[in-house]
Amino acid sequence: MGGNGPGGTTPHYGDYQNEIYFRGLQGVAPAYPVDFAGLVERASAALPPQVLSYVQGGCGDENTQDRNAAAFGEWGMIPRMLRDCSVRNLSISLFGETLPSPVFMSPIGVNGICTQDRHGDIAAAKASAITGVPFMASTLANDPLEDVIKHCGGTPAYFQLYTPKNRELAESLISRAENAGYRAIVVTLDTWLTGWRPRDLQTANFPQLRGDVLENYFSDPVFQSLLQDPPHANPAMAVQVWASVFGEVLTWDHLPWLRQSTKLPIVLKGICHGDDARRAADLGVDAVFCSNHGGRQANGGVAAIDMLPGVVEGSGDMPVLFDSGVRSGTDVIKAMALGAAAVGVGRPYAYGLALGGAEGAAHVLRCILAEADLFMAVNGYPTLADVRAEGARRTNVG
Repeated sequence: MGGNGPGGTTPHYGDYQNEIYFRGLQGVAPAYPVDFAGLVERASAALPPQVLSYVQGGCGDENTQDRNAAAFGEWGMIPRMLRDCSVRNLSISLFGETLPSPVFMSPIGVNGICTQDRHGDIAAAKASAITGVPFMASTLANDPLEDVIKHCGGTPAYFQLYTPKNRELAESLISRAENAGYRAIVVTLDTWLTGWRPRDLQTANFPQLRGDVLENYFSDPVFQSLLQDPPHANPAMAVQVWASVFGEVLTWDHLPWLRQSTKLPIVLKGICHGDDARRAADLGVDAVFCSNHGGRQANGGVAAIDMLPGVVEGSGDMPVLFDSGVRSGTDVIKAMALGAAAVGVGRPYAYGLALGGAEGAAHVLRCILAEADLFMAVNGYPTLADVRAEGARRTNVG
């Protein structure tokens, strides 16, 4: 899967389609779908109904969730011909490191229950090691963060923080992530409480209240000090304590404390307005993450991809990560054309986990990378610098 690219050997992710075609000559078809619609169909049959509802569901009537994905179709790129694209380079620089592609795995709080063995966080980390796609591990996990990162191989990993009300607990989680080798702390801003999610409400199902994906808390010494009994000895009480400490209401006044809590880069996840990006840059944040939580937290909003240009403009030289509605490699490249520094994939790889654990998630990521690479190749963009220089245009404007 390699080619001699600028400055050395770079992956030609599009070669994955050749692997598929040549295996077909031996009568071997892909074990997992190569498109998002196929993933949805297969995963819908594989996941338990309550888990499926949590993964698929959005806020309210899910209009924002649907718009996130549909809005990519309203942005297009113009092919540029007679350029040598026999070698493509999708590498980026992020937090002082060179990464082979702009794709990362967005944090998903129910990865742990997406696989049959209930170790989906470790499976996602293994997929990261297989593909070289960084994994952004969620605070909500079925395995402690120290165990998860051990399976990432040499691929960088980032830790997403749901900031608890207990400051000592928050500092403990941050310290553990830093000591374990995570390369950045990604602070989610929009989930100090949950939005109105009809699919989950209809089944009265909230996995965390059933004791799922809470191992980062249960394994934490500060959290354990808040309990009378060990968490697994009295899980019902541990869940009640978790519910009481989850969800600090963060304001700009918290940023100096967060900055002092770690030497790692700090990323603010949920920044969707240029003015907020400017203020974050002024306060010493290392990056912002343009995301509306995939439409899971608030309905009635603007599609995330439509907000990205404003956030990029407000961020100046500060990197802007992006997710929400990304379903394909083409979506990845469009987000890069609009100024994203890196692009997160969420639901697609979660479906891959459900279908085949680490192998299934790695297949999904390889498909997305292949499509991104081939999109660049056939449209005359040998590098991401060329993608950014061309930009994306509204397709519904004459």
